[in-house]
Amino acid sequence: MLTAEGVSAFSRQVWDKVLSKVKKAVVFMDDRCTECLHWNGAVASLLEAGARNLKQFSSFESGGENEPKAVFVVSTLLKGRTADVIRDIIRLSRFQYCVVFTAVPHSVHLLANDVSADLEGNPVFERFEEKLCEWMGNMNFTAEVMHAPVVLAPVAPQLVLLPAFGDLFPLLTDDLETINRKRPEKKRLGSLVDLDMHCLPQELQIQIKTLASGLNAMFEFANVREESFALGPLSRIIAGELANHAQSKARRKNAPNKASVVFIDRTLDLTGAVGHHGDSLVEKILSVLPPLPGHRCDVQVDMLELTDLPHTPETQGTLAPGCLAQPQDRAACALWEAMLSGRQKEAVMEVRRHLVEAASKENLPIKMSMAVSCWIDWFIAQTLRHPHLPLWDTCLASERLLLQTLGDSDLPAVLKQIQSLVKGGAEGGARWGLDELLVLLVYVYSVAREAGPEEEGARPEEEGAELELEANTAQPPGRAQACLCSESLPVDPCFWVCREEGCGSLSLSRAVQRQPKTPALLSCGNQRSLPWVRPVPAGYSTGP
Repeated sequence: MLTAEGVSAFSRQVWDKVLSKVKKAVVFMDDRCTECLHWNGAVASLLEAGARNLKQFSSFESGGENEPKAVFVVSTLLKGRTADVIRDIIRLSRFQYCVVFTAVPHSVHLLANDVSADLEGNPVFERFEEKLCEWMGNMNFTAEVMHAPVVLAPVAPQLVLLPAFGDLFPLLTDDLETINRKRPEKKRLGSLVDLDMHCLPQELQIQIKTLASGLNAMFEFANVREESFALGPLSRIIAGELANHAQSKARRKNAPNKASVVFIDRTLDLTGAVGHHGDSLVEKILSVLPPLPGHRCDVQVDMLELTDLPHTPETQGTLAPGCLAQPQDRAACALWEAMLSGRQKEAVMEVRRHLVEAASKENLPIKMSMAVSCWIDWFIAQTLRHPHLPLWDTCLASERLLLQTLGDSDLPAVLKQIQSLVKGGAEGGARWGLDELLVLLVYVYSVAREAGPEEEGARPEEEGAELELEANTAQPPGRAQACLCSESLPVDPCFWVCREEGCGSLSLSRAVQRQPKTPALLSCGNQRSLPWVRPVPAGYSTGP
């Protein structure tokens, strides 16, 4: 069977291939590969292997005059922007030896270059080696290009993440409409279930094939034959791609070990992603602390509390932030595992025990009460004292209350209850923000198994259930903070932003489907009818 030790050993083997080339080299690495390295030995492993420096993969970086060797580690195709950045770095430097590692296999490079036939060798990589020599200015210089699936981030022995595929998300109905617009009318697809690999955009095909190649390499290393199960249209495509991989058929015939692989579309389990799940210290840490720059799976911890420096704007950024990943410290890894799997009280007690043991080894006179407070003041207290934590607890309580209400009432009643919760927070309770309200709506609609905007014949009482949000954090006092619908809006929870200069009011509504090409006019809180537009999902900007 596929064990946690086997996955970790595979990840180490992949990075050992990279580390074997970094001696006396300056290393340029993109954010996705950097995050994988972050959980696989961190920068210390590069320096121990002989690397001179690690720099960001950017056109504004370069090597020094006394740095003739460069190693590039990227998670993307060797074309387009990636090739342009490599070219810019080389031309600003004096390299004589360049090595490029890409997480995308050569077979996928053939697909990206519209080459369908299987060619001998690695012609795409060989052509890129010639380009590297051209950019270095001498065809006699040395260039190497090779594939290394640096895609795994072993966060814990039983938990492995793939940061390079953080943008891979299941297709929605809107995506199906986009795909159908490029197909003849007679060949248009009726639903997402009808999708196959050849119907997808090339960029998505490249992501899926790269993912399948990485998983196949891991199974081949562990000598495993997998049995795949898929829930959802995109998961079915990924499982099929893994099953049809060129090297997987021979592996499944001869591999002695077995493993079951379950692919699940994220859209089939949104409650797991947006819900608050109770007494887990790690969940609260990841929810309230700011993310580590350039990372998806780690957060930053303020280290100023370990010093005598005051908390002022001038001292912010003076020290590099701390983080959760400590792959080379066994004690820290054991503590992280305990925090990840245990309840909050158990995790704090485990932290206390580790701190007391460390103090005893150093013969430090430390009291039991001080042991807890010292650690909490440094790390855990930054979570437990965070100003957003009370709102986190409020969201958890609200989800449990709404879940109980859904069992006794219909959706309109739940929406009205959400409205009362938001009004109660505005009157003195925990202040609800846009993010919390959207997450709560997604949670409710997911649990209620609502069809969403595509459902026709919605009930009148459900159509009339409107939610209005007071954007206190986004608008100064005295400004109109809520906008009411004067006409019907599309049937989905959506934000509309007033285009009146200096207003920027918000409205969150769910009403009757409008006729297409009909301008939507809303009555703003200042009692004027104004044109409204839908903002970018990531946020909104006031003014036109």
